Amino acid sequence: MKFKYLIIVFSIITVFIVLVTILVPLFIARPAANILQGNDSLGTSSFFAANFRLIIMPLLLVMVLLLGCMGIFFFFNYRLLLLLEREDWPALAYYLEQKIYVKGKYKNRFVRLLASSYLVVSDFASVLKLENKAMLAKSSVIDKNILVFGAARVLSGNHAEAIVFFKTYLEKRNGKTSEKDVWVHWYYGFSLLLAGNFDNARLEFISTINTSRDAVAVGLSAFFLHNSIAKKCDSPDECRADAERGRLRVVNTLKNAQKWNKEVAKLGGEIHIAVIKKYIDDAGVWLFS
Repeated sequence: MKFKYLIIVFSIITVFIVLVTILVPLFIARPAANILQGNDSLGTSSFFAANFRLIIMPLLLVMVLLLGCMGIFFFFNYRLLLLLEREDWPALAYYLEQKIYVKGKYKNRFVRLLASSYLVVSDFASVLKLENKAMLAKSSVIDKNILVFGAARVLSGNHAEAIVFFKTYLEKRNGKTSEKDVWVHWYYGFSLLLAGNFDNARLEFISTINTSRDAVAVGLSAFFLHNSIAKKCDSPDECRADAERGRLRVVNTLKNAQKWNKEVAKLGGEIHIAVIKKYIDDAGVWLFS
């Protein structure tokens, strides 16, 4: 979310709390006046007046606590949010380097943001430096950001190392799967394709088509099977048949290109999606043409 939108949300919540605080006494006073005038024949107003504070005060307390938490969040993260809003990647990288390398704060979000900042400016050597230091300081952040560090290898053209990197992670998973693992499998297949290992890349993409519930991953797999691997493999007809099966899965699920774009938009904030956005756009045209 953009920094200005966070400010807008913060302001709306502040105004809401102020209005509730001002209007609550008015709503309580009116039922009380009705009781004094004898206009509360059904007892509704007296019940409302007696219980209104019990109803509204917990809500006000929650809103005040929320406002306080947001204030603290903005106070401690103002510079970080401002640099993100400006998209000043070198300055953001320097700020995060101070947090991580100097202060030793290897938090997941700091490591992810710093690696992503390096990727935006194509500083792949710094990504690998960050990975090596994080591996020694807090190895768990590497697995949590496996796609970011793997994408750096792919973008740098080091496809053989990318293959080993993704394969090692998948072997450690020992058959366990998560939403993230779908894209690790896809990037593993993509790395194999870029390295010219078309047969194994085909197997990975077919596996994604058969098992994944991620329409974008399935669509991309079908796209590369049809437009790249089918031209290089020994059985192009079978490859195109697999691609068509994947295409039909996506088309039958999403129906049209607009829904495809919505699915892509849901993933748009992820750096591993941003670096292959051109292929995603091309796949969308192919799927629904």
